[in-house]
Amino acid sequence: MLSIFNIASTGVNFYKNSLDAIAHNVANVNTVRTMEEGAVRRQSVVGSSNTSPAPSMVGTGGTVGAGVSFTMVESSSAVGLVTYDPENVLANADGYVRRPDIDLTTEMADMIIAQRGYQANLAVVQRATEAYQAALQLGR
Repeated sequence: MLSIFNIASTGVNFYKNSLDAIAHNVANVNTVRTMEEGAVRRQSVVGSSNTSPAPSMVGTGGTVGAGVSFTMVESSSAVGLVTYDPENVLANADGYVRRPDIDLTTEMADMIIAQRGYQANLAVVQRATEAYQAALQLGR
Protein backbone atom coordinates (compact mmCIF):
# COMPACT_ATOMS: atom_id res chain seq x y z
CA MET A 1 0.00 0.00 0.00
CA LEU A 2 3.00 2.29 0.37
CA SER A 3 3.32 2.27 -3.42
CA ILE A 4 0.12 4.37 -3.49
CA PHE A 5 2.06 7.18 -1.82
CA ASN A 6 4.96 6.77 -4.26
CA ILE A 7 2.70 6.89 -7.31
CA ALA A 8 0.64 9.83 -6.05
CA SER A 9 3.75 11.78 -5.02
CA THR A 10 5.21 11.46 -8.51
CA GLY A 11 1.91 12.80 -9.86
CA VAL A 12 1.99 15.71 -7.42
CA ASN A 13 5.59 16.51 -8.44
CA PHE A 14 4.73 16.28 -12.14
CA TYR A 15 1.83 18.72 -11.84
CA LYS A 16 3.75 21.05 -9.50
CA ASN A 17 6.53 21.32 -12.07
CA SER A 18 3.92 21.79 -14.81
CA LEU A 19 2.43 24.71 -12.87
CA ASP A 20 5.93 26.18 -12.41
CA ALA A 21 6.55 25.99 -16.18
CA ILE A 22 3.17 27.57 -16.92
CA ALA A 23 3.90 30.37 -14.43
CA HIS A 24 7.20 31.02 -16.24
CA ASN A 25 5.39 31.20 -19.58
CA VAL A 26 2.64 33.53 -18.35
CA ALA A 27 5.16 35.79 -16.60
CA ASN A 28 7.16 36.14 -19.82
CA VAL A 29 4.33 36.41 -22.34
CA ASN A 30 5.11 40.11 -22.93
CA THR A 31 8.90 39.97 -22.55
CA VAL A 32 10.60 41.89 -25.33
CA ARG A 33 14.15 41.23 -26.48
CA THR A 34 16.43 42.68 -29.11
CA MET A 35 16.71 41.03 -32.49
CA GLU A 36 20.21 39.80 -31.60
CA GLU A 37 18.92 37.95 -28.54
CA GLY A 38 16.69 34.94 -28.77
CA ALA A 39 13.09 35.23 -27.61
CA VAL A 40 12.06 33.73 -24.29
CA ARG A 41 11.42 30.04 -24.89
CA ARG A 42 8.20 28.36 -23.81
CA GLN A 43 8.72 25.79 -21.07
CA SER A 44 6.70 22.62 -20.63
CA VAL A 45 6.90 19.39 -18.69
CA VAL A 46 6.84 16.10 -20.55
CA GLY A 47 5.91 13.01 -18.58
CA SER A 48 5.77 9.31 -19.17
CA SER A 49 4.47 6.44 -17.12
CA ASN A 50 7.05 4.58 -15.10
CA THR A 51 5.83 1.02 -14.67
CA SER A 52 8.91 -0.46 -13.04
CA PRO A 53 8.19 -2.37 -9.82
CA ALA A 54 8.33 -0.46 -6.57
CA PRO A 55 11.74 -0.45 -4.87
CA SER A 56 12.28 -2.91 -2.05
CA MET A 57 13.81 -0.30 0.25
CA VAL A 58 11.23 2.34 1.11
CA GLY A 59 12.42 5.74 2.25
CA THR A 60 16.02 5.39 1.07
CA GLY A 61 15.76 8.21 -1.43
CA GLY A 62 16.41 5.80 -4.29
CA THR A 63 14.49 5.37 -7.48
CA VAL A 64 10.75 5.66 -7.46
CA GLY A 65 8.83 2.63 -8.65
CA ALA A 66 5.59 2.99 -10.57
CA GLY A 67 4.35 6.49 -11.23
CA VAL A 68 5.33 9.33 -13.54
CA SER A 69 8.80 10.32 -14.66
CA PHE A 70 9.15 13.72 -16.28
CA THR A 71 11.55 16.28 -17.68
CA MET A 72 11.35 20.02 -18.15
CA VAL A 73 11.80 21.03 -21.80
CA GLU A 74 12.01 24.36 -23.59
CA SER A 75 10.82 25.04 -27.10
CA SER A 76 13.62 24.42 -29.56
CA SER A 77 13.28 27.72 -31.39
CA ALA A 78 14.34 31.05 -29.93
CA VAL A 79 13.04 32.93 -32.99
CA GLY A 80 9.74 33.82 -31.36
CA LEU A 81 7.59 36.48 -32.96
CA VAL A 82 9.29 39.34 -34.78
CA THR A 83 7.22 42.45 -34.14
CA TYR A 84 7.46 45.91 -35.58
CA ASP A 85 7.68 48.28 -32.61
CA PRO A 86 9.83 51.32 -33.47
CA GLU A 87 8.87 53.06 -30.20
CA ASN A 88 10.47 50.30 -28.11
CA VAL A 89 13.94 51.12 -26.74
CA LEU A 90 15.10 47.58 -27.66
CA ALA A 91 14.08 47.92 -31.32
CA ASN A 92 16.80 47.64 -33.94
CA ALA A 93 17.41 50.26 -36.61
CA ASP A 94 14.49 48.88 -38.64
CA GLY A 95 12.15 49.01 -35.61
CA TYR A 96 11.83 45.27 -34.92
CA VAL A 97 11.93 43.37 -31.60
CA ARG A 98 11.48 39.74 -30.58
CA ARG A 99 8.59 38.51 -28.45
CA PRO A 100 8.00 34.97 -27.21
CA ASP A 101 5.68 32.70 -29.18
CA ILE A 102 3.52 31.93 -26.14
CA ASP A 103 -0.26 31.71 -26.42
CA LEU A 104 -1.91 32.87 -23.20
CA THR A 105 -5.11 30.91 -23.94
CA THR A 106 -3.16 27.66 -24.22
CA GLU A 107 -1.29 28.42 -21.01
CA MET A 108 -4.53 29.05 -19.11
CA ALA A 109 -6.06 25.80 -20.37
CA ASP A 110 -2.89 23.91 -19.42
CA MET A 111 -2.99 25.57 -15.99
CA ILE A 112 -6.52 24.32 -15.34
CA ILE A 113 -5.52 20.77 -16.35
CA ALA A 114 -2.41 20.87 -14.14
CA GLN A 115 -4.39 22.29 -11.23
CA ARG A 116 -6.99 19.52 -11.44
CA GLY A 117 -4.29 16.85 -11.75
CA TYR A 118 -2.49 18.24 -8.71
CA GLN A 119 -5.71 18.23 -6.69
CA ALA A 120 -6.58 14.69 -7.79
CA ASN A 121 -3.19 13.33 -6.73
CA LEU A 122 -3.43 15.09 -3.37
CA ALA A 123 -6.87 13.54 -2.89
CA VAL A 124 -5.34 10.08 -3.49
CA VAL A 125 -2.77 10.76 -0.77
CA GLN A 126 -5.52 11.92 1.59
CA ARG A 127 -7.67 8.83 0.94
CA ALA A 128 -4.69 6.50 1.39
CA THR A 129 -3.85 8.20 4.68
CA GLU A 130 -7.42 7.75 5.86
CA ALA A 131 -7.29 4.06 4.87
CA TYR A 132 -4.07 3.57 6.84
CA GLN A 133 -5.58 5.28 9.87
CA ALA A 134 -8.67 3.07 9.66
CA ALA A 135 -6.47 -0.03 9.41
CA LEU A 136 -4.55 1.05 12.49
CA GLN A 137 -7.82 1.51 14.39
CA LEU A 138 -8.77 -2.10 13.56
CA GLY A 139 -5.57 -3.32 15.16
CA ARG A 140 -6.36 -1.69 18.51
